[in-house]
Formats: sequence, C-alpha cells, structure tokens
Amino acid sequence: MNGEVDDPFPVEDCLFEETFSNESVYNLSGHELRIKQVFGANLGVAAPVWEAAIHLSEYLAERSVELEGKRVIELGAGAGLLGVFAARLGAEVTLTDLPVALPPLSANVDANTPPGGWPSPPRVLPLSWGTDQPHFPSDWDLVLGADIIYLPKTFPLLIETLVHLCRSGTEMFFCSKMRKEHRTHDFYEDYLPARFNVELVQRDEQQNINIYKATLRT
Repeated sequence: MNGEVDDPFPVEDCLFEETFSNESVYNLSGHELRIKQVFGANLGVAAPVWEAAIHLSEYLAERSVELEGKRVIELGAGAGLLGVFAARLGAEVTLTDLPVALPPLSANVDANTPPGGWPSPPRVLPLSWGTDQPHFPSDWDLVLGADIIYLPKTFPLLIETLVHLCRSGTEMFFCSKMRKEHRTHDFYEDYLPARFNVELVQRDEQQNINIYKATLRT
C-alpha cells in the first residue's frame, strides 16, 4: 500500500506550518479506498492515515467481525480510512472527531461512495470526549478507534465517553502503536480495565502495534 505513515506522534500537537494534501489508494479486502490526507490547517494528528487504522481494518476483515447492518461509531476518525472501510462492508457508521477535522473527513466519505450509493450513508459528527457524548445514543454495536491513545490528559475523558456509548453487548476494538512517551500501555493496563473487560487480540512485534477488544463490565 502507498501513502502509509509510520512516524510517531510528536510530543506536542504535531502541527504543520504549510497546508498541502496528497491522495493515497488503499486496497483492503477487495475495496479500493481513496483517502486524501490534508496537512496543515491545524489538523495535527487528524491529518495522516496512521498504520493502526490499516491494521484494524485488516483485522476486522480477516477475523470476519460481523459489520453488515451493525451500528458502528468511530472515535478520532481523522482521515476516515477505518470508518469508511466499515461502511463499505455494510455497517451503519458514524465517524466522529473534533470540529476542525470534519471537512476533510466528510470529503473522504463522499469520495468513497460506492457506485450504487451507500446502503446506509455514513454520518460525520463532532465529538469532544468528556463533553459531547450525552448528545449520542448508548446503544452501539461496535466502537472503533485507531491510534487515538496518545495524550494522557484525555484518558479519563475518553473513559467517560466510552462508558456512555457502550451497553452490555457492545464490542470495542482499539488499535494502537504502543508508544512509551505517550503512556499508551497505561491506558490499556490501568484506565480501560477499570470499567471494561480488556483482551489483547493481536500483537505486531515488528511494528509495535496492538489490537485490543473490550466490553463493558456489568
């Protein structure tokens, strides 16, 4: 695949001084996705397609995770590869991120509309963790996130958001590059297990990328 990004998040905000874009083509389980990455405009880490999004997309397809007809919400969707892929597999997808990221995210959703149209058009909505979750329902089938665990100050806000979004039976899949400088391990070993049952389902030693499955503790 071309256009893959493997650089770690900078410690700060990862802002780009100039605005430019490129379009990359990703072939996932027979689906060709064209994703434009817009760098600049204060998009920061929402701009690139991170390797974790590709890993989790491939995992969902290879492990035959049932997506057709499922109500799916993606947190921190960024450029939208993961959520768009889930929608192409038949899920009813809501892609969320901070307001600044929504215009290029919406453009990528529109650019990947199947020839016959979406069975269920994806929605793109703003969601700031710890603030906006009451505006969302609590009956999702699947919650997805790829490389969204990198700012320790947001960990409690994310947990608060996840507790609201999930019901008994909701499955969550998260994929992260395990960066020590961002305390990614702490989130999965301390924060998430406090409220959720957590299972490491895939480990890529070479790229230091983990995929976790979690369900709400009842």
